Amino acid sequence: MTEQKTGVMRSAIDEARFGIRVARNHALTAETLEETLAFCREQAIDMLIARTPSQAIRFVQQLEALGFQLMDTLVYYRRDLTRTPIPEPQDAALIRPVRSGEEAAVRAIAAQAFQGYYGHYHADPRLDQAACDAAYVSWAERSCLDRSVADEVLVAELDGQLVGFATLRRNTSTQGECPLIGVVPSAQRRGIYRSFVVHAMQWCLENGMNETVVSTQITNLAVQKVWVRLGFEPMQFYYTFHKWFT
Repeated sequence: MTEQKTGVMRSAIDEARFGIRVARNHALTAETLEETLAFCREQAIDMLIARTPSQAIRFVQQLEALGFQLMDTLVYYRRDLTRTPIPEPQDAALIRPVRSGEEAAVRAIAAQAFQGYYGHYHADPRLDQAACDAAYVSWAERSCLDRSVADEVLVAELDGQLVGFATLRRNTSTQGECPLIGVVPSAQRRGIYRSFVVHAMQWCLENGMNETVVSTQITNLAVQKVWVRLGFEPMQFYYTFHKWFT
């Protein structure tokens, strides 16, 4: 991806996945809107993926008037790791770092865990649904192979089989994030997701960070309940829009 000063960039991975020209701006504001649209026109972009804070309601209404369509609401929660102790993980499975050669297993877990998952890709009827599923599978696999995508990947091993994974990354010197967690359906409701979040907090603290951030779609209530029970608090909400130019 080549990023412009406005935050807009071409998305090679989306273009390869969907066979169209795609741009992204994950920090779209009223001040950068015109330059972003100009970039899309100059680059003959088919679809722009844009994200903006939900509290900017007047700007959101402006985007709607320009043909931007709401695809999802992304919620972020944060946990201060120094204010109260991290809860015990209560592991039902062995949680450990992924090993070289296990990328295919992580890919297979993602394919099961995220089939039909209703993020902003799936919410767009103009996108191929099988290609939307592949977005999460690719993200999981790249997290194992590319340290620019994730700094660490944890896996859950149950009865000798991998049944889940969690990706971890350092955002700043003080903040870590657990952006993607997947557990196969047959191993859900055993507390494995909770264990991943606890281990993510431990990883952050052990690596000098004092805050852990997690995010999901606003409709994904089950994981938000887990976060709240572990001491996470709401941090910020964002709207994701798609703007089609063709």
